[in-house]
Amino acid sequence: MRINFSKYQKVKVEYLRYLKSQEILSEPFRDKIGQLNKFYLPISEEIFKNYNYDKKTKIIGLAGGQGSGKSTISQILKKVLKKAYNLKTVVFSIDDFYKTKKERKKMSKTVSPLFLTRGVPGTHDTSLLINCINGLKKNKFKKILIPKFDKSKDERFPKKNWQRIYKRPDVIIFEGWCVGVTAQKNKDLLVPVNTLEKEKDKNMIWRKRVNKELKNKYKDIFRSIDKIIFLKVPGFKYVYKWRLLQEQKLIASSRGKSIMKPSQVKSFIMFYERLTKHMLKSLSKKAEFVIKIDKKHRLKSMKTN
Repeated sequence: MRINFSKYQKVKVEYLRYLKSQEILSEPFRDKIGQLNKFYLPISEEIFKNYNYDKKTKIIGLAGGQGSGKSTISQILKKVLKKAYNLKTVVFSIDDFYKTKKERKKMSKTVSPLFLTRGVPGTHDTSLLINCINGLKKNKFKKILIPKFDKSKDERFPKKNWQRIYKRPDVIIFEGWCVGVTAQKNKDLLVPVNTLEKEKDKNMIWRKRVNKELKNKYKDIFRSIDKIIFLKVPGFKYVYKWRLLQEQKLIASSRGKSIMKPSQVKSFIMFYERLTKHMLKSLSKKAEFVIKIDKKHRLKSMKTN
């Protein structure tokens, strides 16, 4: 189903308006209409076809390294799906399901000190995430509260700030840096990928626990995803560069709250390095849509698997 000219115009107006609002906090977007036509509309059409087949809520996973543009792309797809196909879409991030600081402190004492830092599988409240996903898909729908996480405070927002969903969505866009990642082979855990693993995880307790989590709870969660969109960054060094840009946006929107310095960002992303590199190999072959991002942070090309 190709959308007609009238709907296309409405989509274009909404899309350009949104990009303009985002340019206040970031670099200008390039080739705006080209990206709408080459990426967002074809993906949205496939999502619509997938939904229209049985009219059941579809879960679209959107994965990619830190700073790759997941939040922006999620909101664009939500707007296109609404304007072009009249689909109700709910967007949330796996980041919003991080365990509280108190829970991570407990895990850091009982398992490994590295679990105090949010990010890797094992630092999310998987029970809460599963309950939210199941609740959103129920035919007999009841109001759902989706948590929100305040990264500037490294703590979950109070419930009064959570996202409230009153109607069953047609589409769920479930985004996050590790969405859809699979466990590694045990032999792949042996060699440290950076100084963090070499110095702070000498006995591989942290690595093994992360991998165990992926083999169990996370595998069950990711199995519920209908299609995965993978934003393929040109290399891990760009994760650092683009994560710094995220911090600059956070400064503009957080009104003086605690923000990470470049040295802190460099240390922080070491927690993400192993699985990010693993995903660059595995999800490039597995994801239904693989969008290659160039060194200038632009959507370059797309392939389907």
